[in-house]
Amino acid sequence: MTAQQILNDIKPLGSEGYRNILANHGVTGPCYGVKVEELKKIQKRVKTDYRLALDLYDTGIYDAMYLAGLIAPDATATPTMSKKDLRKWIAKANCDALAQYTVAWVAAESPHGHDIALEWIDSKQERVAAAGWATLSSLVATKDDADLDLPELKQLLQRVQKTINDQPTRVRYTMNGFIIAVGCYVKSLTTLALQTAAKIGPVTVDLVGDCKIPSAPEQIHKVQKRGAIGKKRRSAKC
Repeated sequence: MTAQQILNDIKPLGSEGYRNILANHGVTGPCYGVKVEELKKIQKRVKTDYRLALDLYDTGIYDAMYLAGLIAPDATATPTMSKKDLRKWIAKANCDALAQYTVAWVAAESPHGHDIALEWIDSKQERVAAAGWATLSSLVATKDDADLDLPELKQLLQRVQKTINDQPTRVRYTMNGFIIAVGCYVKSLTTLALQTAAKIGPVTVDLVGDCKIPSAPEQIHKVQKRGAIGKKRRSAKC
């Protein structure tokens, strides 16, 4: 399949109602309003396709860009996403939803997730820095603890504690998400994540539409009550 064939297939599946929902969650730019379950049907047919993922992302259409993330290759595929690809994708992300989810998911599942995340969190661009923290969250959610640098994660929690209140909105949002991810997915750091959240206190952000920032302690305690602390996700993508 080509990118144009997929655009032809998905455009009639869009609706104004779902476009409005996406807009209320901060999606900007061209958008057909296709529900994720419809995009996942195409993902099941295509599975993984590096070239098609790049072509779909280049369309600049939100639905196609989201689908590009779903079919982008992970670290085990050949070829896989390069640092150049990932930098291009974050530069072309025309809304926070793509940067913090699609791009971050693909980055985390690439061979370069750790390095590119650390590069991005130092960026002066809000959207890029936010994507970096979101990538780190996906890494701790999917990688075995043995493959994580626990001392580095502790340092990153300290960095969040010291700097979160000085950051722009989307960076505060994803930093808070990083605390939640560490607390929920890295059992040995759950207590430290809760302590970090307590020292920071409630995090306030000015988000678009219906978006709200979750409470880190509440989210971590919910996972504790389910007995699911440390249970990893199979994939960063959803």
